[in-house]
Amino acid sequence: MRLMPMIFLCLLGIVGILLFTTVVMAEEWAGADEKAEEAITKIDPNYEPWFSPIWEPPSGEIESLLFSLQAAIGALIIGYVLGYYKAKRS
Repeated sequence: MRLMPMIFLCLLGIVGILLFTTVVMAEEWAGADEKAEEAITKIDPNYEPWFSPIWEPPSGEIESLLFSLQAAIGALIIGYVLGYYKAKRS
């Protein structure tokens, strides 16, 4: 198979997955912390957390930025390690 049709099919698949997650699964997007908090309060309404965060970002946008930055740094580290070992074998 030629390279261009393969790239096109991959991009089409990615767009299809994105459409599926946004249209078919039209559920409110909530973080794991919020869902865990809801589950805990259903089990025990009098539950008190053991500790509170040291620092909370001033807005949701900054929180998303920090999360994205953390994901990008992790991807860079994984990519570097994979590239290092692939080059070492060659």
